[in-house]
Amino acid sequence: MASRKLQALSALAACATLLTACSQSGGSSDALSVGYVLPETGGIAFLGPGMIGAAKVATADINDAGGVNGADLKLTGGDEGDGDGAVATQTVDRLLNTDNVSAVIGAAASGVSLKIIDKVTSAGVVQCAPSNTSPTFTDYDDGDFYFRDAPSDALLAPVFASLIVKEGGKRVAVVGRADDYGQSLTKAAAEEIVAAGAEASDPILYDPTAQDFDAEVRDIIAYKPDAMVLIAFDETAAIMRRLIEAGYGPQDIKIYVGTGSKQADLAEQVEPGNAASVQGLLGVNPAATSNEDFLEKLRGEVKDLSATQYTGETYDCVTLVALAAEQAGSNDPQDIADNMQSVSAEGTKCSSFAECKDLLDDDEDIDYDGVSGPIELDDAGDPTKATYDEWEFQADGSIKTLTSVDAG
Repeated sequence: MASRKLQALSALAACATLLTACSQSGGSSDALSVGYVLPETGGIAFLGPGMIGAAKVATADINDAGGVNGADLKLTGGDEGDGDGAVATQTVDRLLNTDNVSAVIGAAASGVSLKIIDKVTSAGVVQCAPSNTSPTFTDYDDGDFYFRDAPSDALLAPVFASLIVKEGGKRVAVVGRADDYGQSLTKAAAEEIVAAGAEASDPILYDPTAQDFDAEVRDIIAYKPDAMVLIAFDETAAIMRRLIEAGYGPQDIKIYVGTGSKQADLAEQVEPGNAASVQGLLGVNPAATSNEDFLEKLRGEVKDLSATQYTGETYDCVTLVALAAEQAGSNDPQDIADNMQSVSAEGTKCSSFAECKDLLDDDEDIDYDGVSGPIELDDAGDPTKATYDEWEFQADGSIKTLTSVDAG
């Protein structure tokens, strides 16, 4: 890797030679502009406050450490809305055409990211997604501008299968949203369940905008499962009510869910006044950050914080972009993309922007381990390892983490 000081001098020299290029080349005198597309409305809006707050906390930490290439990082953003991508597309248009961002953080939902990825990456802008888990992105033709620090569901599916079989599941109904996230994870889960020695239904997919889920529940009953995988977002409560009525609730059979169902008020949604309505519902998702310093800052930024899923990954996406620009000595998106993998692996370990920046100032290669844990991006822009939390809803409606499992 060339010296970042020489890279910065080269960028400044280019600007001195051709002043009009400075606003396009991300010279070190320009402010790095980062945008986010995260859920303020829609099916996973409950994740939005924490994720947006985490982006703001990361920005504050970066600027407290002197900013990027001599200037404060600028953060702007907007809503991703629902899965049709209409709101997200409007947000992206503004970020690209008005705010002139070098990088976009998000979207949160894999399906929404698939609606905007071509627009972002074809514009030559970096996209870092903190919660996209669909395997589709691994081989997606993104011009090497797309990255994520949430693990692919290719790592999650074996964890689901192992847990189900370990707990005695022999005949498993696999149910999920009829979108890229639901289709890819249910397919992978079914394959892994069979490979682990149990039976699995063909994926039972549902329209998340449907008025009811009676047809899908009938299919589940017809399969006569002793366990179930349910991949859902805010429709979880409606599906759970119908399952409980049919005698297939979490106190009748083992039901395993993902991040989209980890909602603090789920019991109240399912049956107001009965906190035990979802008792026994089990979940698996990428491990929540345990970095107390970060969580304290996040609680200071977001009042009444109720969901911390993917907050650490959001913080780390912003920080990775900033470190890549700092290492390159340039805020140009191509230069940032060229350095994203490098700053996440195979260098001197560092765990904050300030610490990593000091190492870069000494021309050291860095390996940023973030508040979400080690990241280690591969050539496809995917993390190579993951830790998952297994958790369960208790009789009082609270969520208890049972254990953590490493994958990859």
